Amino acid sequence: MSLERSDVGGWLNGPPVDESSWPGKRLGLPQNGSGSVASLGRRALGLLIDWIACSVIAQVFWQDSTTAPLIVFIVEQVLLVGLFGTSLGHRAVGVHVAAAPSSSVLTRQPFFVRAAVRSLLLSLFIPAAVMDTDLRGLNDRAAGLIVLRR
Repeated sequence: MSLERSDVGGWLNGPPVDESSWPGKRLGLPQNGSGSVASLGRRALGLLIDWIACSVIAQVFWQDSTTAPLIVFIVEQVLLVGLFGTSLGHRAVGVHVAAAPSSSVLTRQPFFVRAAVRSLLLSLFIPAAVMDTDLRGLNDRAAGLIVLRR
């Protein structure tokens, strides 16, 4: 009798994957194209662009401050996402932040308030790294938002 790895399974494999599903399906979003859930690659590249831009701005105005890039990043995210639904990095990679169907208490709040909550939690990094099947981080879920392709 031989035992194969596929017979045992395990936590490394994660939950069974439904091949007919995709991120955003249960929210009624398309699988591909405009309005679909933004991929992790696009989101990470947008975040990197935002961080570099904020670091440059912080370096110009506050040369020796170690917290200035983070403060500039939070302000950029709150203002641009709150007012326009997109940041510099989001715009460059073709994604935007939109309201998602949610039971969050914040869904009754103005979009600007929801963007501020999302941005503050994003600055902590860990909430953004914990994602659900729709690729929504805890920061997006708490604010009732989702990142979509343009």
